[in-house]
Amino acid sequence: MIARLKTLATTYKDTVRAYLSMIGGSAGRLVISLVYFIAIANTLSISEFGLFATASACGIMLSRLLAFGFVSPLYRIATVKQRLLGTYTGGFLAGTALSLPVIALAAWVTHRLVFADQMAISTFAKIIVAEVLCWRIMEIVVIVSYGINRFGSGSWLVVMATSFKTAAALAFAILADGSLSTWAWFYIAANGLAALVAIVFFYPRVRLRWKPVLYMRRWADAISVAGAEMLFYIQSELDKVLVLSLGGAEAAGIYAMIMRLVDLTALPVRAFLTLLTQKLMRTSALLEQLKYRVMLEAGVASISTAGLLAMSGFLWVFPNALGRNVAEVAPLLILVALVPAFRNLVEYHSELLYATGRTFVRMLVLASLGAMKALLLAYLLGLALDIPVWVELMNILFLVLYAQSALLTYRALRGAARRPI
Repeated sequence: MIARLKTLATTYKDTVRAYLSMIGGSAGRLVISLVYFIAIANTLSISEFGLFATASACGIMLSRLLAFGFVSPLYRIATVKQRLLGTYTGGFLAGTALSLPVIALAAWVTHRLVFADQMAISTFAKIIVAEVLCWRIMEIVVIVSYGINRFGSGSWLVVMATSFKTAAALAFAILADGSLSTWAWFYIAANGLAALVAIVFFYPRVRLRWKPVLYMRRWADAISVAGAEMLFYIQSELDKVLVLSLGGAEAAGIYAMIMRLVDLTALPVRAFLTLLTQKLMRTSALLEQLKYRVMLEAGVASISTAGLLAMSGFLWVFPNALGRNVAEVAPLLILVALVPAFRNLVEYHSELLYATGRTFVRMLVLASLGAMKALLLAYLLGLALDIPVWVELMNILFLVLYAQSALLTYRALRGAARRPI
């Protein structure tokens, strides 16, 4: 009994230490990201900020095609079988090479459909490369670091990479002409430096091996994860594309600023979700009892809402604290008070399905959420309402998405603790 209590105490202590390491990185990233946001949002015009945010969102969506989802097997191996990390790193590199032509074609089609009359393809290409090749590779190094329990290293890498982007944004604000085409050069340089530092100094030293027979066993899972990740970011980022297409660049800029501030409040929640995912990979017993599910959802919702209210209160007292462009948008932030909670809970549901091995179901759930979000947002924007009105109605939109996500997710998780992961 005493030995068991000591084991539980050690596990609890290690979990708290890991979370504090990650949350420390998140706090640092929050401050640095805020400086980055202020510099860019107030140097670019609101319209060009909307174009940049939408192009970046497209890059984030396309980055989930990198290596056709082989990031998932790489993370699982880093978590449970570190001796095979070199072998699966080789598989990831091969998958990356195969996926690049597909990503390039998808990017070209996206530019033709969305940005052809609003942004030069060279500017768009720089933003896409920065997101797909540079920033995503840095993220993968962080994911592997977390998998091998190097939480401190992973958190510091995120802070360092975000610092590079912030330094580039400040240099751009001080030295450059304030145009989007110029910012694209700064952006790709900062992201490229982040990827280089991540690979050289943070990726575990491994001997690359090539064993296709192992990769084929994991490829079905990898493809479904890639599809699910793509669908997750489509339903998460598609709104920016729709607002640009249906409302114009000015509306896209306002919306992007609001959602960027909302996203900043989610950083502490994501640190928690990373640890929860790892725990559920080893055992899904937490999902057996309803009270734990309710507690976890209540925790995610309360932290998310508190962050948004704190941000709104700060901007109410100091409306010009984030710059003149953001000051025009700041009064609208309180109108989306419930959006962070519903948005982060949808992400939480997605992590539950991933952690318990339900990758195909996760893909179906995210596809349905993406379709519902597109329909609701298109309808909402089609009403031609005043900006404060449709911004406030975003709470209802995300409530519908949360209810749909919760219904489908918990139905799929029935008996999760009794099934093999």
